[in-house]
Amino acid sequence: MTTETVSHLYRDFDLWGNAKALEALLEGQAAAIASLKPILQGLGAAVDAAAPRLRRGGRLIYVGAGTSARIGVQDGAELFPTFNWPHEQVAFAIAGGEGALLRAVENAEDSAEEGARRIEELGAGPDDVVIGIAASGNTPYTVAAIKAARARGALTVGIANNSEAQLLAASDHPILLDTGPEIIAGSTRLKAGTAQKAALNLFSTMLMVRLGRVYGGLMVHMRPTNAKLRRRGVEMIARITGCSEEAAAAAFEKADNDVKLGVLIARGADKAKAETLLEKHGGNLRQALAEAFG
Repeated sequence: MTTETVSHLYRDFDLWGNAKALEALLEGQAAAIASLKPILQGLGAAVDAAAPRLRRGGRLIYVGAGTSARIGVQDGAELFPTFNWPHEQVAFAIAGGEGALLRAVENAEDSAEEGARRIEELGAGPDDVVIGIAASGNTPYTVAAIKAARARGALTVGIANNSEAQLLAASDHPILLDTGPEIIAGSTRLKAGTAQKAALNLFSTMLMVRLGRVYGGLMVHMRPTNAKLRRRGVEMIARITGCSEEAAAAAFEKADNDVKLGVLIARGADKAKAETLLEKHGGNLRQALAEAFG
């Protein structure tokens, strides 16, 4: 496996000065991001396949062990505050359980039975999108979970950093992040982990865009849970509609702090009509505006 390869370039790495060593680590991070360029088309195909399932109420289910599990949890957890994605539409299958996020659980990743069992517990089905993440691509827990999910009709996406990965072969949408050897052999929290996080960022963000939770470059479906976000909501309404901040604030209040409703109200729709338009268009603000105002 390339992620386990010992590179002769770094055999004296521990003897290098800080400046040289940090520069090498930084170059590795840049290379990790560059590794995503070849997989953009495949990632886009996975987005197109996943969006209709999630629109029908399916879940994003992240599967992983160790570093990969933590990266998956970080991505899934951020969907709530950023896009107001429902909590019930995200789930996790973590080798060793939630406690393994903070402390390694010995041998947990080696249990294929536990991986399959967790998918059964979650009741994964045809509307769910199950994302398996593993640098080696051969983690028994993760591979078994993906196989079980696919057998139950779920859409499966496999993200791995080795070309011969079982995880890729088992997935509907295999995503190979070819990050090569790590500076510290086998330390996949480095390049492999960075590439995994970036791939998940792209995938989940594009899903939210396709599901109508973004307008232009604005996260119009966010939850305004504090003063900063409430100010941001008012600013978004003002920016989209061209109205004053005072008018935007009034529309936002009428909309019960819902940015999309606030935009339509600021444009002249009453609240009931705005709600009907958004419901008709599956929450897509652009489509609602086009119908109401051309």
